[in-house]
Amino acid sequence: MQNTGVTRIYAHRGDHESVPENTVAAFLAAVASGANGVELDVRRTADGALVVHHDHVIAGIGDIHLLRVADLPSDVALLDEAMGAAGTLQVNVEIKNDPDEPGHDPTGSLSHQVVALLAERGDLERVLISSFDLATLDAVRQCDPTVETGWLLGYLQDPVAAVEVSIAHGIGAIHPFVLSVTRDLVIRAHDVGLEVNTWTVNAREDLERMVEIGVDIVITDAVALALEVIDGQGGSPNGGLAPSLA
Repeated sequence: MQNTGVTRIYAHRGDHESVPENTVAAFLAAVASGANGVELDVRRTADGALVVHHDHVIAGIGDIHLLRVADLPSDVALLDEAMGAAGTLQVNVEIKNDPDEPGHDPTGSLSHQVVALLAERGDLERVLISSFDLATLDAVRQCDPTVETGWLLGYLQDPVAAVEVSIAHGIGAIHPFVLSVTRDLVIRAHDVGLEVNTWTVNAREDLERMVEIGVDIVITDAVALALEVIDGQGGSPNGGLAPSLA
């Protein structure tokens, strides 16, 4: 996903202003909104299905890694369904694989399964796979080194130091928390060919600052506001075209 010089807008867990997050409805809403892409979270069930859900537990039901697809609420989407609902938008697929959470996969099989499904769908060229877990991203690159990858950074993680680590691991982007992003960081990352994709950018002043310093992607819950800010600062995230409703 090449740097276009215009900050792109990704709907965080879909556009969920009026519908539940990380659902087919939220991804359809993101398509209609005019966003450039969506961000979603992937986990694996006990029977090996890839499902879209942020937390490792579904309230009142249980841990996802112990559940079967048949146990899931109807609004929990399979990754395949979510990719279809996203139409032709770019998709940031975050693999949830925290070593401190139940169901952690240390083998790389989750990464390989995600890549395999996306390859079968013909979607590898429109995805960026991210994770907080470096080993998970290493497994993605082991499976297919051409897949775009981004390293998610925690609140307290030093994004400048992460630039060097990302280069060493062959990762193409860093995903720092919005308050840790500076102009110098963006310049440094771009100088070595890394994108800066920041989360979660919801306040107008943060959106304006991220656009002004040239981050590549803002991941936001405030899609309409982000579009307004981009337009007001001379950008056009869709290149002046009407949003695709495919």
